[in-house]
Amino acid sequence: MIPRLLKTALIACLTLIPSFHAKAEWNDSIRYHGEIGATFSGGDHTPFWMANNKYGLSSIKRNNAYLRLGAFHDMDTTKRFSWGAGVDLAVAARFSSVFVVQQLYGEVKYRCLDFMAGSKEMNGFINNSDLGSGNMMFSGNARPIPQVRIGIFDYADFWGTKGWLGVKLYGAFGMFTDDRWIKSWVQPNSKYTLHTLYHSKAISFRVGNTRVFPLELEIGMEMATQFGGDLYNNGKLIRKMPRGWKNWIKAVIPMKGGSDTSLSDQNNVEGNMLGAWNFALAWRPAEGWSIKAYYEHFFEDHSMMTFDYLWKDGLYGIEAKFPKNRWISEAVYEFLYTKDQSGPVYWDHTPELNEQVSGRDNYYNNSAYNGWQHWGMGIGNPLIISPIYNNPHTLGFKCNRLWAHHIGVKGEPSERIGYRLLASYSKNWGSYANPFKEVKHNFNLLAEVKWHPKKLRGWEGTLGVGMDAGSLLGKSYGVSLKISKTGWFLK
Repeated sequence: MIPRLLKTALIACLTLIPSFHAKAEWNDSIRYHGEIGATFSGGDHTPFWMANNKYGLSSIKRNNAYLRLGAFHDMDTTKRFSWGAGVDLAVAARFSSVFVVQQLYGEVKYRCLDFMAGSKEMNGFINNSDLGSGNMMFSGNARPIPQVRIGIFDYADFWGTKGWLGVKLYGAFGMFTDDRWIKSWVQPNSKYTLHTLYHSKAISFRVGNTRVFPLELEIGMEMATQFGGDLYNNGKLIRKMPRGWKNWIKAVIPMKGGSDTSLSDQNNVEGNMLGAWNFALAWRPAEGWSIKAYYEHFFEDHSMMTFDYLWKDGLYGIEAKFPKNRWISEAVYEFLYTKDQSGPVYWDHTPELNEQVSGRDNYYNNSAYNGWQHWGMGIGNPLIISPIYNNPHTLGFKCNRLWAHHIGVKGEPSERIGYRLLASYSKNWGSYANPFKEVKHNFNLLAEVKWHPKKLRGWEGTLGVGMDAGSLLGKSYGVSLKISKTGWFLK
């Protein structure tokens, strides 16, 4: 019943938001964007950074192509009252589906309060989405999840603090849309969940006023839950997960599951709960100039959410911006470490042995749900290799214990030419449950050049060259080409 109401709310909000605000005085410019892209590759797959962190609009299959068209009314954040909407569709060859509804949403802002309904490309906190390897919770690697989201999406100052303390937060409910793909893709004897529901929430505080002093601190937390759904094994329904109003509350406030849930949920919390702490310290001495150090600590349960165990795992990064340096305008270095996972031992307390050892966290995996993925692509950091790469086709993350170095650099040597460079190297141990016999290495490289023709306003051409090497994903090499046009219908 509730999922049907959620679907109705999504449709109603997308329909009513633009018409509700049509009577107001708005800047009614409609931005359009169209692009055509193709990747030609050899080896085992499409080169890694040509297929990952593309919001799921990509394919690991060699020699693929797509055509994308979209129209958007962007929010005007300078106004007290504003609205936005977008529709973004694609047709593709050798993707997970031929027709893709990439984005379809409506949104409203009043003062600092925001509301959004639909599918929209969004990232998590802290990280540079263009140059970084990816946020551990929401990296922009998978297709958007349709949802209803409400909160304060951009930092708003607390009253009386004169800009020295700000907060942003949100809560959201939604649903996964990959049921048909899962049934057609997984091997026949697989376990999987259909009709899975989604909840996420976050809060982040900003301390510092860079107009007075250039140091700024950010501290926040993001959490998400997969819940509800129907569990199948070998093509047969074995359990319908509860999805009443109590279960929606338990998605917001993690609590133990009832007798109608799995034994794991009864001993721990209902659904697949995961989250991350985010910390960042930035120095912004002048307009556009900055250097930021950040740490994202991922957790799958209470043991690593608090300080029961030493915080070893996480994404460590540093980002620098040099607006007046054409050759290097931005640079990022990151180190990802996920080998610990609270240690190799797990034991749920029993009446006979009332002890709890909360190790073997098994990042991004879950015994009942499909794991932290959407349409086969990991929702979190893609260096924890997505299930879409699995052969045979299963939905688990086979390698979640690794360390990796990643760098990203971009610049604009001239007014018409820009570039981006991504490079990653990782060592991979598999998982605690299924360790690799030998440590596997992985190297991924992408070099892109963008060209903005002077006489063709709004047009852009992007040429990319990528390669992979190592025993984890094998050897791949390829070239990508994208041509796009952005403009305005009513300027």
